[in-house]
Amino acid sequence: MKNFFKSKAGIITAGSLIGVIAALLVYMGNPKNMGFCIACFERDIAGGLGLHRADIVQYIRPEIIGIMIGALLISLIRGEFRPRGGSSTVIRFFLGVFAMIGALVFLGCPWRAFIRLAGGDWNAILGIAGLIAGIGVGSYFIRKGYSLGRNNPQARVTGYIMPSFMIVLFALLIFNFPKLFNSITGPGSMKAPFIISIIAGLIVGALAQRSRFCTMGSIRDIILVKDFHLFFGVAAFTIAVFIMNMILGQFNAGFESQPIAHNMHIWNFLGMALSGLAFSLSGGCPGRQLILSGEGDTDAGVFVLGMIFGAAVSHNFAMASSAKGIGEFGAWGVIIGLAFCLIIAYTMTMKRKTV
Repeated sequence: MKNFFKSKAGIITAGSLIGVIAALLVYMGNPKNMGFCIACFERDIAGGLGLHRADIVQYIRPEIIGIMIGALLISLIRGEFRPRGGSSTVIRFFLGVFAMIGALVFLGCPWRAFIRLAGGDWNAILGIAGLIAGIGVGSYFIRKGYSLGRNNPQARVTGYIMPSFMIVLFALLIFNFPKLFNSITGPGSMKAPFIISIIAGLIVGALAQRSRFCTMGSIRDIILVKDFHLFFGVAAFTIAVFIMNMILGQFNAGFESQPIAHNMHIWNFLGMALSGLAFSLSGGCPGRQLILSGEGDTDAGVFVLGMIFGAAVSHNFAMASSAKGIGEFGAWGVIIGLAFCLIIAYTMTMKRKTV
């Protein structure tokens, strides 16, 4: 049966629906300009598990659980669940770590960068420019032959490990496990109703799985093959968030006093440049990595775990930014991350040439 969501109309529809849901989640209680932020929400999950002790960003976000489980269910229904992995696992883990460090210097993943832009936060322009620059560098190495190697089919049980982890988080959340950490104030305390959040995640997971929605992929495809298909989805996503923000009174234009954002422009640019480079080298934005994990890709699952660990590192070692600006060691995190990614890009390109 033909997949409507792989057509131009389909990717535009999927992007629009995801955008509408993102804006509605803000209206229903999620942090401003953060209807969906995969990096921020994984950071909150790390805090909820006690991996960091920044008490204003601790909560097991149902949206993340819903996205992966939604992707799992639809991939099982459509016969696209294919357990696979084993491609440069340790490298992928650390790419996830540094992708998160960059995202928390900027204060948002690519999804949130476009959500911030659609909410009137002009600081996002610098972040998106950095994202494009990072993906551009990654695309250069991809064109030269960069590869982390092929993943291989694995036992079916391996594909269920990451979704099972999400189900465990879901159980801990609904049974209010007493050892979880939950923010009383700050972004972690701002949340849409639980049932709304989990349903929203399930719908977005299914839509993104069917449409292959990916912010990083949309920019990479334009650079490498002049293909604008995925970009239509990202553009529709941004426009939908903007329209809904105008309807709901959530649009506030400017650089100053934006929610959960700072205006240190060079670090907004460089933070997302690091993230964009890490995403391009690993093959997908953080949302896409969740979807791939739901489809049974254990390499993507390792990247997700790397991002969760990276959130703990960012907050425990004063790298994460706040509304006041970047953390004490945020600049070092970005510099080291860029160096790591460039070394990996170069060596994995040269290895390919010599094989």
